[in-house]
Amino acid sequence: MISRLVGKSVWTAGWLIFFFLPLLSNAQQHVHSPAHPAQRQAAKQIFATTCAACHGLDGMGSERAPNIITNPVVQKLSPKETFAVISGGVPETGMPGFERLGKPAITELVAYIKGLQGENQSAPLPGNAKSGEELFFGSAQCSNCHMAAGRGGFIAPDLSTYGQTHAAEQIKSAIVNPSARNSIRPLVTATSATGESYQGIIRNEDNFSLQLQSEDGAFHFLSKADLKTIERGQKSIMPSDYSSRLNPAQLNDIVSYLLNLANTSSAPRAETRRHSEDDE
Repeated sequence: MISRLVGKSVWTAGWLIFFFLPLLSNAQQHVHSPAHPAQRQAAKQIFATTCAACHGLDGMGSERAPNIITNPVVQKLSPKETFAVISGGVPETGMPGFERLGKPAITELVAYIKGLQGENQSAPLPGNAKSGEELFFGSAQCSNCHMAAGRGGFIAPDLSTYGQTHAAEQIKSAIVNPSARNSIRPLVTATSATGESYQGIIRNEDNFSLQLQSEDGAFHFLSKADLKTIERGQKSIMPSDYSSRLNPAQLNDIVSYLLNLANTSSAPRAETRRHSEDDE
C-alpha cells in the first residue's frame, strides 16, 4: 500500500513538473522582458532624470558617456551585470553608483535598457572594415590628422570611440558635409617679427599669448608681442572634397572601420560586489 502511494506521489510530482515547467520558463523570461506600460513609463522617467544627462535620452551616448544601446560590448552584459553597473557604478570613470534608487527601480531600469537594446540591434556594417582601415591610414589620409586605435595624427580628434556615439549615416555625413561636423577648427599661421612661421590649430589663447599645435603634435607657446601677423583660416582643416575624392563604396568602408573599431573597444564592467539571486 505504502509503495503504491509513494509511486503515485512520484508520478504526480513528475506530471506537475512536466506541466508547469514551460510556465516557469516563461515566467523567468518575463523577468528580463520589457515591463508593463506603466512600469516602462516610470523606468523611462528614471532614465531621463538619472542617465540621459550623460548617455543621451536615447542612450546612444554623448561626449560625456558612451553608447549603451547599440554597442555590442554593452549589449552582451547580462541583466545581473547591468544591474551591478547601475547600482555600484564603475570605479575610476565618470559612472557613479545609483544604489540609492533601490532595487525595484534599478530592476525596472535594467528592463527598460534591455528593451531599448532589443529594439536597436546593431545594424550590419555598410562596408568592409578592413578596406576602410587601409583607406584611413592610406590614400584617404585621415590619419594625417586623426588618431585611431593609437595610430595617426594629433591635430584632430581621436576617432577610436567615435562610432560609439554616432550612427553610420552621421559618420558619413560628417565626412562629406563640412556643416555636419561637430566642430570646425581652422588652420592658423603665426609669423614672428624675425620671420619664423608656425602653422597649426589654436589650443589656448588669451590677450597676451597663443598656443598652437602643429600637425606633428608639437605645441608652440607664442607671445603675441613677438608676433608680426596671425592669419586665421576660415575653413576647417578637414578637407571638404571627400564626396568627390571617395566613391560610395570607399566611404562605406571607412564608416565600417570606425564603427567596428568603436564596437571592439572595451566597455566598463562593474567591479563592485555582485548581487545574488537571494539579494534581489
